Amino acid sequence: MTDATLDAPMAPEVSLYDQQVPLVSDGYRRYAMVVLLIIYVLNFVDRSVISILVEPIKIELGLMDWQLGLLTGLAFAIFYTLLGLPIAQLAERRNRPAIIAVSLTVWSLMTAACGLAQNFAQLLLARVGVGVGEAGCTPAAHSLIADYVPREQRASALAFYSLGTPLGSLVGLAVGGLVADAYGWRMAFIVCGLPGVLFALIAAFTLIEPRVKKAVAAVQATTAPKVTYRQALKTLASKKTFGLVATAAAVKAFIGYGHAPFTASFFYRNHTEEIASLAAMFGLKSGGFLGLVLGLVGGIGGVIGTYIGGQLADHYAKKDLRGWMVVPAVAALINIPIFLFAINLHSAVLTLAIFIVTTAFGSLWYGPVYATAQSIAPVNTRATASAVMLFVINLIGLGLGPLVVGLMSDGFSVGLNLGTAEGVRWALIVSMGFNLIAAGCFWAARKTIAEDMES
Repeated sequence: MTDATLDAPMAPEVSLYDQQVPLVSDGYRRYAMVVLLIIYVLNFVDRSVISILVEPIKIELGLMDWQLGLLTGLAFAIFYTLLGLPIAQLAERRNRPAIIAVSLTVWSLMTAACGLAQNFAQLLLARVGVGVGEAGCTPAAHSLIADYVPREQRASALAFYSLGTPLGSLVGLAVGGLVADAYGWRMAFIVCGLPGVLFALIAAFTLIEPRVKKAVAAVQATTAPKVTYRQALKTLASKKTFGLVATAAAVKAFIGYGHAPFTASFFYRNHTEEIASLAAMFGLKSGGFLGLVLGLVGGIGGVIGTYIGGQLADHYAKKDLRGWMVVPAVAALINIPIFLFAINLHSAVLTLAIFIVTTAFGSLWYGPVYATAQSIAPVNTRATASAVMLFVINLIGLGLGPLVVGLMSDGFSVGLNLGTAEGVRWALIVSMGFNLIAAGCFWAARKTIAEDMES
């Protein structure tokens, strides 16, 4: 392939959006994007609230760090990933807003059920239920967004949707910590879970399914014939870019999800007195204060990184398709030394401040990765592409990240006799080094993205 091909502007693709049949108005599109964002915020509220509750849960239920890693990772991820694929196939043919609404109802109720758990096994089953519910959300949402938005704006649109990750984590950590301090960790699960039922109704009755429009359905029938699950997987497997991007994203998720449940533990164990003193200044307990601060750190940094990542990717991809891959590759490399500097500081305040920067760099990949997946997949396999991408991301990232980081923490703490404070620090440091793998995969994908792009 020549450089001229790589540098060429994006070719037009066949999609529902591009047909001469208007799907929705600009005003409705903005409304739908906001609703989908709020739903994704709730998705991450319910997924991440446990991260700020691990210490009180550990004390009350007498758990080890590896068990906390299992609760925050694999217990959620295994059914999330396995069910995501068949639900995505359903989303290729059925009403996607209805699928999102049912999924939202299930995971919201199961989050509330976590607050009723009396032992490790019950909490584990409730977390599995959260994963079962959340499996139906993002593949259907990504597919809807790809139908609503033209490709040249897709990274920005999917980055906007992905703002739900930092915003949801912010709300989950802040609300979870404050409610847990006031009423206990069980009530935190209940408070975070129940609001989702209301938005399930909003999704069911106000989100438009483009396929119900006869004109669009007719166009789709002639331009996007139905494909089997096996055919969809074969198509995706034939695209080298998809495999490279999925691997890179899985590694990024491994780092992010692996750090999430142990960042609060790091501050509890390494900056105990400073955190307690800062909390007292604001009339809060350590848990509520740390949850609020970590939520703000993750929320601010994540919003900045996610938004900028989408904007930069779309900007550079207009002239050179490789821009979608360069942005996350460079960000992954830059993030390593910044994190190492921050985590070894003696001041909790300075560490938290710099963590805003590391969170921003760690979030730049969302828009480019999901836009690439939706753009290299044929229009009739987009939900499946999203589900396969999420399968890899969550099985490796969410399923193994917290568990492996927890095992490393126990290993450093007990096996090397470093103590729990240094053990968790070194677990976070070692896992951050995996960014080298992610950067390498993103950079390699530059060579294939143009030829794999649907046209």
